Amino acid sequence: MKIIWITWPQAAGKWEIVNYLVEKKGFAYYSVRGFLTKEIEKRWLPLDRDSMREVANDLRAKHEPSYIVDQLFIEAKQNWKDAIIESIRAIWEVESLKKNSDFIFLAVNADQKLRYERALARKSESDFVSFEKFQEQEALENNNTDPSKQNILACIKLADYIVNNDGDLENLHKQLNTIIESL
Repeated sequence: MKIIWITWPQAAGKWEIVNYLVEKKGFAYYSVRGFLTKEIEKRWLPLDRDSMREVANDLRAKHEPSYIVDQLFIEAKQNWKDAIIESIRAIWEVESLKKNSDFIFLAVNADQKLRYERALARKSESDFVSFEKFQEQEALENNNTDPSKQNILACIKLADYIVNNDGDLENLHKQLNTIIESL
């Protein structure tokens, strides 16, 4: 059983990786966003990127820094099937998982302007912001010194594998196949 965790900055192409592993390689899929969406709905908050960050940080502070990923990891292990789980957002999550379990930590990245264009193209409510707001949100998610809060850039640096998604889907799939074959 392989469990792959994934991290990425917004609109880097995580969905392409998830879809490929689920549809072509038979992986089960687990989502931090899905986990957080349920919690946001319980709290009657707007379903946007700011609420996602606030609720995730709140859950980490109330329980433990790796609470969300620990819950998803438990669920995936009980399934006994190869799994892709998204997403790792905090350094503490990476460190906690690396101490307690075998998994592969994958990061995907792409040029910031390309990611912004992709975000707009998917027409999600939480993504429809100016480029300046996009950059501001990203800065908030990349510059935390508290290891229990989001720092995607630091997480990317801790990844076992980094996939560059500036190219086409064929290139992305080649990179994924190389990684899967090496496991």
